[in-house]
Amino acid sequence: MLTSAAIKELKKAVGNENVSFSKEDAICYSYDALASPYLPDCVVFPVSAEEVSSILKAANRFGFPVVPRGAGTGFSGGSLPVEGGVVLSTERMGRIVEIDKKNLTAEVEPGVITADLQDEAEAQGLFYPPDPTSVKFSTIGGNIAECAGGPRAVKYGVTKDYVLGLEVVLPTGAIILTGGKKTMKGVVGYDLTKLMVGSEGTLGIVTKAYLKLLPLPEARRTMLVEFLDIESAARTAEAIIASGIIPSMLEFIDGVSLKSVAEYIGTQSSAGAALLVETDGRKECVEKDSIEIKKISAENKAYSFKDASTKNEVRDLWSLRRAISPSLNKLKPTKLNEDVVVPRSELVSLVRGLEKISEKRNVLIASFGHAGDGNIHVNVMVDKKNAGEFERGMEAVKDVFALALSLGGAISGEHGIGITKAPYIAMELSADAIEAMTAIKKALDPNGILNPGKIFPGRAGLKFHS
Repeated sequence: MLTSAAIKELKKAVGNENVSFSKEDAICYSYDALASPYLPDCVVFPVSAEEVSSILKAANRFGFPVVPRGAGTGFSGGSLPVEGGVVLSTERMGRIVEIDKKNLTAEVEPGVITADLQDEAEAQGLFYPPDPTSVKFSTIGGNIAECAGGPRAVKYGVTKDYVLGLEVVLPTGAIILTGGKKTMKGVVGYDLTKLMVGSEGTLGIVTKAYLKLLPLPEARRTMLVEFLDIESAARTAEAIIASGIIPSMLEFIDGVSLKSVAEYIGTQSSAGAALLVETDGRKECVEKDSIEIKKISAENKAYSFKDASTKNEVRDLWSLRRAISPSLNKLKPTKLNEDVVVPRSELVSLVRGLEKISEKRNVLIASFGHAGDGNIHVNVMVDKKNAGEFERGMEAVKDVFALALSLGGAISGEHGIGITKAPYIAMELSADAIEAMTAIKKALDPNGILNPGKIFPGRAGLKFHS
């Protein structure tokens, strides 16, 4: 509980109207996409780095936790106030300060919605590639905290590849600038920018981001390729990359997901798997790549090839991909949503292994995701009210992580660790690596006030999965 002195300090920092103790707000800011609520003591809505600094200084003085939050679209519990305290929402810090066409850069506040930045850049003939599936809702600050990826990562990389510099408030309340604002290079001191990106709000709170933009591609083409079995689809994805073609998107969808989506939108699907492929660039290159992709697909037993040529057709194809996650909720009430990553050359081995795990544990597994960079979303579908099934599902999750690691991969490609994967982090990281990371945390956050209970194993990490 916050003391009266702490409450007075918070109101002084941001104004009475920007500190909420209402039950409604506490509930709204108590969960993310994990849907496992932890009630905060209050929610604050700062508008500047100075206000954020004052909040963190008060937290150190009075000893309460501060949990930064964007839009709450994360899947690993990274923005949950697992120890109560204050949720610091960045939603009022939502300005696109500048789009600089000469330097191909953008300056934005953390509360900017990712799709809004993309639209503003595109209106000026520019392109911000990172595109998590939650692009229409997630914020730049949250994307930076989780190092968000998305379908375009196969060609364009992830969020960290577009962050030139940051204005960050450290856990102590100090305000620093990392990296540069408009320069493409800089090697002065440690790379604190990369340290902050993907740190899940545990090392600092971003209050400004200086981002790299690209010229808008001249042309795009989207294709849906269907197969009778998942191995043929996975083999095709590997063959496309091996041919030297780097699509802007290369998405894998298994048969369970396709059937689920078909029932969700009122159609039918008999495909065992599918690839959603997009190419972009110069018109002549897009045309050439599309012809080669169709040839490779045919060689790997594709039986259906849909080529979208209009905006409406492209939208319809992508609506299938974006409908997967909500459609799966109808299969089972509990979705254990993981996102392992393996080398692209091991995609076939991964999908084979997932089938074996599903059979071994007698649980339904639906998988889909970014085949182009080996990052597959594995959804173990169970009912947590069925104790035996839920236990088998949790064993399947551990099996999935072990499989990914055995193939030279990682237990998370873009969801982060948060609280859901904290119990498994030692499967991938050595004790010395974990010690080095916790030493960094202690150095920057000596009182442990910023987003406690995340990433590293602890009591909060034991409560996971809804």
